[in-house]
Amino acid sequence: DVFDGEDAVLPVLIVGAGPVGLALSILLTKLGVKCAVLEKNTRFSEHPQAHFINNRSMEIFRKINGLADEILRYQPPVDSWRKFIYCKSLTGQIFGSVDHMRPEDFDQIWSPVSVAHFSQYKLMRLLIKRLEAIGFHVGVDGSSQLDGSKLLGSEILLGHECLTISETEDCLTLTARLTRSGKQTEKDIKCRFVVGTDGASSTVRKLMRIGMKGEKDIQKLISVHFTSRELGRYLMEQRPGMLFFVFNAEAIAVLVAHDLKEGEFVLQVPFYPPQQQFEDFDLKTCKETVFKLVGKELSDVNILDIKPWAMHAEVAERFLALNDRVILAGDAAHRFPPAGGFGMNTGIQDAHNLAWKLASVLRGITSPSFLSTYETERRQIAMFNTALSVKNFHAAMSVPAALGLNPTIAKSVHGAMNSAAGSILPTKLQKTIFSGIFGLGLMQLSDFLLNESNPVGSLRLSKLRRVFEEGKSLQLQFPAEDLGFRYAEGALVKEDDDDEGSSPCAEEYPSGRRRDYVPSSKPGARLPHMKIRLLSQRHRDTTFSTHDISAVDELEFVLIIAPSAELYELARSAFTVAEELKLPLKVCIFWERKALLLVSGSSRSEAIFSPRTNFVDVIEAETSSPSWWDVCGMADGGAILVRPDDHIAWRATKSGIPSDPVASLRRVFGTVLG
Repeated sequence: DVFDGEDAVLPVLIVGAGPVGLALSILLTKLGVKCAVLEKNTRFSEHPQAHFINNRSMEIFRKINGLADEILRYQPPVDSWRKFIYCKSLTGQIFGSVDHMRPEDFDQIWSPVSVAHFSQYKLMRLLIKRLEAIGFHVGVDGSSQLDGSKLLGSEILLGHECLTISETEDCLTLTARLTRSGKQTEKDIKCRFVVGTDGASSTVRKLMRIGMKGEKDIQKLISVHFTSRELGRYLMEQRPGMLFFVFNAEAIAVLVAHDLKEGEFVLQVPFYPPQQQFEDFDLKTCKETVFKLVGKELSDVNILDIKPWAMHAEVAERFLALNDRVILAGDAAHRFPPAGGFGMNTGIQDAHNLAWKLASVLRGITSPSFLSTYETERRQIAMFNTALSVKNFHAAMSVPAALGLNPTIAKSVHGAMNSAAGSILPTKLQKTIFSGIFGLGLMQLSDFLLNESNPVGSLRLSKLRRVFEEGKSLQLQFPAEDLGFRYAEGALVKEDDDDEGSSPCAEEYPSGRRRDYVPSSKPGARLPHMKIRLLSQRHRDTTFSTHDISAVDELEFVLIIAPSAELYELARSAFTVAEELKLPLKVCIFWERKALLLVSGSSRSEAIFSPRTNFVDVIEAETSSPSWWDVCGMADGGAILVRPDDHIAWRATKSGIPSDPVASLRRVFGTVLG
């Protein structure tokens, strides 16, 4: 461990024990960085919340002690959640369904792992289990080993609320309040960095007076967490799906099926305060709403939780404060509509980007200003994902629009009532007017109107079918953005001919449609995945991913080269420069199957690099697929420098190898590390 437990100043203090904060604490600990987590609540939430884990996040989890495998093992069967169902009721007419999974999503061609459907609270349980396995103590109800201002790390301190953060020349001081048995005590904790992963209403962000930019209050909803095994069994047998969009003359809502086998659901109902009050959604009302959506009464509905929430599309103006010592990540830094599931996933990827950069600063490899690359890289992605989520949310609105429900009317009426002119009306009259207009909208969904025999209804149903056929409804998967996002600038060496502007994807603006992922080896891109074998074991069945070349518990760069004399010399120079910087480096010699003299490959590398041992010879596992260097767009081979987060920092084609490799690589590492 790089950091001495006797040090009174904790290297990193994380505020917020959600999935982003917990993932960051694991990644930091694996890199030898002591950290602790503060959480104001005295227990972890059991509300399912986020549930879709995309490819890139699963790739990160794959490197956390097999976490991805455990998620895939415990998630519901894919066939029970691959579809979105649009219906008049859960037991009635189906307007249409969309299957969001394709065969290539399971073939592990572009990623070593597939996406998953797994509730947030279940994910947090697995993260906590892994933290406990690496020595973390969870302080239940605020019981902690906090002694004065000294915090040893490897703790999750529940019941600790962040009050203030102040800066001295040497460190930060965070004041936390602990409430126990009705008594409040305050503690000052000294640390070098504070990371705010404390959610959409982040205290850390507010203390730093960092504003949010974007669209606020796109929609307000009531979230109803309930169970019903009877409903789960019916849907599993008759119409399995992940999301159910229900439109009938009595109710409109979205049902999220978190686990059909267990009968666990979350109902999302539109909410229009102040004409509607949160108190209006009591247990009895929520249960009746469930019955209206199902189309019949159920015997075993158990309402577990009811809470209001607001949908925003905002990104923090800054991700860093107090001389780059206070850092925002996850929902504290960006708030998206849930369409496409980018919220938690973007946060997990924030943590992955940040962990190695914090470790490099704390080890003295880079200066604190290096953390500016975190904001440069991740804010760009957050802006893009915000736009994509909004685009996907508007796609979701195309379905009610086709059915004759203009989604903007309710919002416009609601806005007019809450304007200066509308607000002078008595509250009771406002409620009556609003209920009347809402009722007129629901009449568009009546059996009399919405059927094939009615000319108007037939036209609307025809429009709806076109929405589904043309892929214009809400989408679940975005491979081009999920795997293909690319940092345009930051901890990388930009190429002279890089003309893709500042967009993290090939398109300048998100389309809102599913687009295929196209592998890239451009600086800033995620390293393409390919199944490979050790050259020395090429005749065995064992394969692994290019993502496994780097170690998750090492602050290690990887230089991938083709086997040629000039590239071996480049690699020797890279070792020299990395040793000067005290930076761990591994060299990977990537052989193509068509290459000759394979038998002598490993012994050749040993002769060249000895006495160094941090190198590996690998070969493509598949004979039929394109070669590695073709996938990378470097048909003649070359060199690719990969960062600890599996993003590409620099590359050189075989024809572009520098004449003075040591001097050139000093410039490369100097640019990448700031």
